[in-house]
Amino acid sequence: MTPTIRRASDGADVAAAADLIARAMDHLGACHYLVPDAGLRLSVMRGWFHILTEHAANGAGEVLLTGDGSAVTVWFDRTREPAEPDGYEKRLADVAGDFIDRFHELDNLFEANHPVESHWHGAFFAVDPHRWGQGLGTALISHKLTRLDREGVPSYLEATNHDSQRLYVRLGFRDLDPSELPLGDGTPFYRMWRAVGG
Repeated sequence: MTPTIRRASDGADVAAAADLIARAMDHLGACHYLVPDAGLRLSVMRGWFHILTEHAANGAGEVLLTGDGSAVTVWFDRTREPAEPDGYEKRLADVAGDFIDRFHELDNLFEANHPVESHWHGAFFAVDPHRWGQGLGTALISHKLTRLDREGVPSYLEATNHDSQRLYVRLGFRDLDPSELPLGDGTPFYRMWRAVGG
């Protein structure tokens, strides 16, 4: 059954989305690299995801959720000149603390390797771990891709592992060259591009 899909409409939606993303991604090597301290990781990552999710919801992109909030996608509109969230450096410093250099490294890595062509950027896709395997993430992503195809706009993302990479291939994404973006410990992201129509 296709889930109901809605846009984030208020601060409560943004906070819930950021919390879900942090919990769903807590197992990823990139999150462990960004925040090596397991006791602080969830809190720091939740704060960082909140800054970016709020920025998307406030007009820099779009935050889509299933009706029950069990899955979320965060997109940024790169058909226009991107802007940082208001007060990003101070807010990042407040959230990241001693780990701020690692977040700067990630930001710089992503920006230096971001496509220059006009597109929408799929930044975060997350599903409640208790709901994995039910097709919720695929439904949310497909919803956005259908709209982008209708509007004639391609899309881009950085896959976090080979499992997600295979899913995105099924949705029409293809690896870019170079594909891998390694963090300081070698943990890779995989750059992927989807032409209009997949």
